[in-house]
Amino acid sequence: MLERDAFSEWMNIEVISISKGKCKLICTIKQEMLNGFEILHGGITFSLSDSALAFAANSYGYKCVSIETSISHLRPVGLNEKLTVEATEIHRGKTIGIYQVDIFTEEQKLVSKFKGTVNISKDKW
Repeated sequence: MLERDAFSEWMNIEVISISKGKCKLICTIKQEMLNGFEILHGGITFSLSDSALAFAANSYGYKCVSIETSISHLRPVGLNEKLTVEATEIHRGKTIGIYQVDIFTEEQKLVSKFKGTVNISKDKW
């Protein structure tokens, strides 16, 4: 899955770890990720969280896709800041999984909180 993920590659994601129901990523913010206020565009924070969700949910070897997501943006991020993205499984049933994704600055300040629900298919990777 990761090998075919051009968007995560464009975001310059570095995968630190993936295990069943968990994922940890690092991303350094590039100029083209900033909005008109010269801070990180909220869509990038959302996309980082969504990628971490996907990697954590799909870590069991079954194809999962998000069916509901939400995010709270808590602080601005600037150019060249390095963010840590941590996805954690809250619940995993037969067809539904729920995940929380937190993004932190290098100083461990919380940038955003994301919650995602996925549909778990019977299709294997």
